[in-house]
Amino acid sequence: MLGALALPVLSATTASAAPAAVSAAPASSCSSLPPLPYEVHTKAVTIRSKASSKSTALGVLYKSHKFSVSKKSGNWLYLTDKSTGVKGWVSRTYVYRDDRMCLD
Repeated sequence: MLGALALPVLSATTASAAPAAVSAAPASSCSSLPPLPYEVHTKAVTIRSKASSKSTALGVLYKSHKFSVSKKSGNWLYLTDKSTGVKGWVSRTYVYRDDRMCLD
């Protein structure tokens, strides 16, 4: 024999549904955050004096080295290596930058 399921009966006049109060601080938009740094994704990349593979080599960045870019020209990125102070160009082919995904 199956037992009966008893549910409480609510009167429309006595039941009240108050909206839940949310008192969270306003979230800042992730699009207002600074861009993520670039990172070398090959064994090494050469820092060049000009945006050309035939220009003078100034230094080398190795895999996983992170850096910021101050300007771009075609497939080339201009950077200042904060660890050595070397300024120059690297090919975008050998580096990447993660992007944030904003869900707001």
